[in-house]
Amino acid sequence: MPRPLVLLLIALLGMFTVQHLLAPTLGPLSLQLDLTGSQLGLVFTVASVSVTVASPLWGLALDAFGLRPVLAAGLGLSLVGLAGFAAASTLVADETLTPELTFVLALVFRSFLVGAGIAVLPVAALAVAGTTHEAWRTTAVGVVGAVQGLAGVIGPFLGGVLAIGSLLVPLFVAPAIALVLLIAVLVAVQPGKLANPQPMVRTQPGDLARVFGIGFLAHLALGLVSVAATLLAFDRRDGGILALTALAFVLGIGLVVTQGVLVPVLRWPADRLLRVGPPIAVAGCVILAAVPGTSATALALLVLAVGLGFALTGFAAAASLGVGPHRQGLVAGSVNATAGLSTLIGPAVGGALYSLTPVAPMIAAGVAAVLAAGLALMAPRVPQSSA
Repeated sequence: MPRPLVLLLIALLGMFTVQHLLAPTLGPLSLQLDLTGSQLGLVFTVASVSVTVASPLWGLALDAFGLRPVLAAGLGLSLVGLAGFAAASTLVADETLTPELTFVLALVFRSFLVGAGIAVLPVAALAVAGTTHEAWRTTAVGVVGAVQGLAGVIGPFLGGVLAIGSLLVPLFVAPAIALVLLIAVLVAVQPGKLANPQPMVRTQPGDLARVFGIGFLAHLALGLVSVAATLLAFDRRDGGILALTALAFVLGIGLVVTQGVLVPVLRWPADRLLRVGPPIAVAGCVILAAVPGTSATALALLVLAVGLGFALTGFAAAASLGVGPHRQGLVAGSVNATAGLSTLIGPAVGGALYSLTPVAPMIAAGVAAVLAAGLALMAPRVPQSSA
């Protein structure tokens, strides 16, 4: 695995852990900041918009200027956002700021700056993964996804531990970690543009569009199911927060193991991952919708995680294999923007469907997985490289 990719994976794990580290504190903290439920929702929405918009821009910048300046800019934005949000939260605790100004500062620092800045890391990691030899492409891409998933497992637990004494502790730990990572990147990453990958067979524009269609539908299915599982855990009252945490852990670990272990072990090419993943995800959605109970839900989420882990890895790998050596940044940014777009649509649609009937989001996720499987059967011409 290339040294720059290893460095990026470490930075990605660190910064995404920082992002998820704040998650357990945002609910209780919003009460201290006098934020309403709709305002807190807007904080998350603006963050998702920032990721979606910034990702292609970071990708273009990577192709034009190289890793070091772009990483420095992105991590710098994240550092300013995290530090600003910590400072604003402290001033609110001292009753220095009004609720209106608090909301504006939360949008600027927590949503816009952190969201736009942190997007640079998965884009850069995917772009560098796209410069690996075709024989190792899906392994490299899978590890990038696994690291993001691992951060989603570690971050909330660490944030909850740090918040035991005070909700402000995670807020100040976060920019400290970001500063260390920024310094490490500036020291370790050498100037220069991305190295050119090995020659590859390129897809046609229509084939690449189908690949992105599969990726969007897979991400959408994940978002719909995540919302449904969250709401079900509370509605059934079978353990409350403990059940929710356990289900989220099953889904997260399933994705991590699939992308970080199964993909490298199986060494399947990108097109096979695209063909096999969606049908497995459909099976998970069927179990989730048809069989009630926490145990069945956990099994369904595990099956779903395997299917989506295959599909999402195949999507990112096929996309990188479908463009030339000088467009890896742009395609990586587009892949990350696709994920960001799904986080905007999935929770909103899932919540609305759940209000009609709890099974509706699972059915919608199954439909998305079926459509992804249909697109995969159209045989997008991606190179037959193995992991």
